Amino acid sequence: MPIATPEVYAEMLDKAKQNAFAYPAINVSSSQTLTAAIRGFAEAGSDGIVQVSTGGAEYLSGSTVKDMVTGSVALAAYAHEVAKNYNVNIALHTDHCPKDKLDGFVRPLLEISAQRVARGENPLFQSHMWDGSAVPLDENLEIAKELLAKAAAAKIVLEIEVGVVGGEEDGVANEINDKLYTTVEDGLATVEALGTGEHGRYLTALTFGNVHGVYKPGSVKLRPEILKDIQDAVGAKVGKERPFDLVFHGGSGSTLEEIRAAVDHGVIKMNVDTDTQYAFTRPVAGHMLANYEGVLKIDGEVGNKKVYDPRAWGKAAEAGMAQRVAEACENLRSTGTSLLA
Repeated sequence: MPIATPEVYAEMLDKAKQNAFAYPAINVSSSQTLTAAIRGFAEAGSDGIVQVSTGGAEYLSGSTVKDMVTGSVALAAYAHEVAKNYNVNIALHTDHCPKDKLDGFVRPLLEISAQRVARGENPLFQSHMWDGSAVPLDENLEIAKELLAKAAAAKIVLEIEVGVVGGEEDGVANEINDKLYTTVEDGLATVEALGTGEHGRYLTALTFGNVHGVYKPGSVKLRPEILKDIQDAVGAKVGKERPFDLVFHGGSGSTLEEIRAAVDHGVIKMNVDTDTQYAFTRPVAGHMLANYEGVLKIDGEVGNKKVYDPRAWGKAAEAGMAQRVAEACENLRSTGTSLLA
């Protein structure tokens, strides 16, 4: 099927919220990782989200070109073609965008989608993220308000972050401290500024100890109950049960119990990057080590074209990543929930 329309994306998000499951949002940086992600969703019978970060978008444009908009447009164009051959809905999303990259990433992409919608077409991406975690909350929400209006006009969902995710991603690093826990007051300020959907739909990444990077289970001090506390307090204020559509960032190393507790409290999207990167690369390493004399021309020999052909190890990489995506669907309870099932 084609990439999800705005209406289908809204239906996907509503279904996840109503049925207490979440979609894995898989970061990709190439056509091959994109294909692996879509394959994983299809094998799990789950609709899903594919996303590109600022660094991933730069890489997609060519490692020496480093143009985030070019890379994003190229990814979207490719995705719109290959997704037609799979029986699940795929939404396209752009990941963390800090303030200093808005003018070179999210704002131009919003304009491209606005022009498409004006021509009667669907937006290029279904959602974009504004990461205001590095600026004061007032400024974060003021920028979010501006972007939400533009996103709503282009039939796009905005994702925001209220709180700080620790660790490092795409060169943005945050300390691991008490700032990793969003407060009830932060949640109340968010709905005061952005509403509860009447000004445009938005997803909210509230932080409850989340950390980007590689950690063993139990190493990260997650407190999913914070999500419930904020949902309950804000819900009582606005008269709406679980008012936030929540996003789980920095989930690598989380236990299954923590993941599902977060989903029970309104998480409908969970970012997955570190684990799928490893799942893609591990089979490649295995192939190279097992076929050492074939992938290298040792002592003047000619090697073995069948094993150094990028398709040989690329198929293994795709299969490995697809399997990890399907595992994420199982963890988040989205297996078998596709709107097309």
